[in-house]
This record gives sequence, C-alpha cells and structure tokens, in this order.
Amino acid sequence: MKRIMLKLSGEALAGDKKTGFDEETVRGVALQVKKIVDDGMQVGIVIGGGNFWRGRSSENIDRTKADQIGMLATIMNCIYVSEIFRSVGMQTNILTPFECGSFTKLFSKDRANKYFAKGMVVFFAGGTGHPYFSTDTGVVLRAIEVDAEAILLAKSIDGVYDADPNKDPNAKKYEEVSIDEVIEKNLQVVDMTASILARDNKMPMWVFDLNEENSIVNTMSGKFNGTKVTV
Repeated sequence: MKRIMLKLSGEALAGDKKTGFDEETVRGVALQVKKIVDDGMQVGIVIGGGNFWRGRSSENIDRTKADQIGMLATIMNCIYVSEIFRSVGMQTNILTPFECGSFTKLFSKDRANKYFAKGMVVFFAGGTGHPYFSTDTGVVLRAIEVDAEAILLAKSIDGVYDADPNKDPNAKKYEEVSIDEVIEKNLQVVDMTASILARDNKMPMWVFDLNEENSIVNTMSGKFNGTKVTV
C-alpha cells in the first residue's frame, strides 16, 4: 500500500476535554504519522469539526449556515494539526475546495499529487465545500479523487458494532464487515451518502480507536485491532 487517507475525529483530538485540542493527543498522532511517512507511505488527512461545532443540533441556525461554520471549523483543525505535524519534522500543505486567502491552497487532484510526490502530508479541509455533506462524505470523495488505496477511520471507538456498545452491553464487534451489510443494517460507520459512495467506488475503510496506543502505526504494520469494512 502506497497512499492512504486518514480521517481524524475532531472530538478524539480534544482528548478528555471534549472540546478544542489536547496537544499531547495531537502530538502523539503526529509522531505516529511521521513514522509511516518515513517508511514511504503517502498520507492524506481529513479532520472533523466536532471539537468546535455541532451546529446541526441547533434549531435556531439555518442548516446551510450551520454547515458553513462546520467547514470553517475543519479548516481551523487542519491548520492547528498541520503545525503540530511540522513541529515534529514533517512537511505539510492544506487544500480547501474554496479560497481562504493565503491560509490554504485551492484543491485540485494535480496539486495534491504534486504535494504527495514531495513527501508532504496533505490536509483536505473544508469538507466538500457544500452544505448538506459531512466530512464523512468529504473523506470518501477525496480518497477516490486522489486514488487512495484505503481510508483509515480513527475514532473514539475501537471498531464497528452491531449496536451501540455504550448502550448495549451485548453489542458485538465485527472484525470484518462488507460495505453492503453496513448499508443494509445502517451500522453508521460513516453516513449513508459516504457509505454508498465508498461502495460504488470500491473504497475500503478500516475503523479503529485513535486512543489505543500506537493505533495508526499498528494498523499499517498488520497489528490491526479494529474492523475492516470490505467492498
């Protein structure tokens, strides 16, 4: 495998604080990504915005405006995490689907490939650039566009279950599950739009717990402890 897309949960990056950033957590992620980049892996990253914004839960804000705020939250996340990555010795660049002045560069597949070829970690911020689409859809879309071989979904849960393990003590974890079963049973690995996009474009996803020690490195070295979503 040469190129992967890593999706980081905004909430997971907040650590126990549940909001903002936990620098120790983010630095831990950076050191893991540096190891796989040093081993020759090309890494693209999408980050959710939930550590800053959960606008869809508000009845007082227009959905389009709420989603626009969410897109900006993902850009803030990428700028911060990108800087932590640089502090441990990596080169990075941030691409967005709309202009952000000098903060980021405008996304194109050619530009992303140029950065990958230079050994950079490429952050894909701002979602799809449109309301009504989540960062789940954004990560699948970008992974397909840049020919990633798999999506790594680093969450605050250690895989895919047949029920919510926080509510059902009898919930069973899948070691492997097909994307068709994910869609049929609405297992909510990613949202339905993203699930169908992944299925139609044969994009596998690996779900694991970001908080597990060395989880990213372990996933790439075959010591995987999560759930593989096959296509």
